Amino acid sequence: MALYSEKVMDHFRNPRNVGEIPDADGIGEVGNARCGDIMKIYLKIKDGVIEDVKFNTFGCGSAIASSSMATEMIKGKPLSQALELTNKAVAEALDGLPAHKMHCSVLAEEAIRAAIKDYYDKNGIEYDKSLFPEPDEDGEIHG
Repeated sequence: MALYSEKVMDHFRNPRNVGEIPDADGIGEVGNARCGDIMKIYLKIKDGVIEDVKFNTFGCGSAIASSSMATEMIKGKPLSQALELTNKAVAEALDGLPAHKMHCSVLAEEAIRAAIKDYYDKNGIEYDKSLFPEPDEDGEIHG
């Protein structure tokens, strides 16, 4: 059996939504100190809906595939639905990730949340703080 699914390989070789949005409404950047993956998500939001999303990821194939799939899953969705996206849903949409690469899908979820939080903060929008746990001293979010 192959280590990576066809979907992981497709999103790694042909990532969707790569790039930056210069006038992004929300930007989220997260990283994992242990593996060195860094993920940055840019959101363009209109009337509470993600009109456009782009990403830049420095990392392994699983990190790039997770970023690509996650952006596809939230594009065109209301912020409330984007906040419901879980790392498990990203991994399932990729037809699975090896256990030692699940942290890549976690980073995708965290980057999206960070970008939405940035948007809320920039616009003075009230939100439930429990939806946005703070990272620990290693930059990791637990909870």
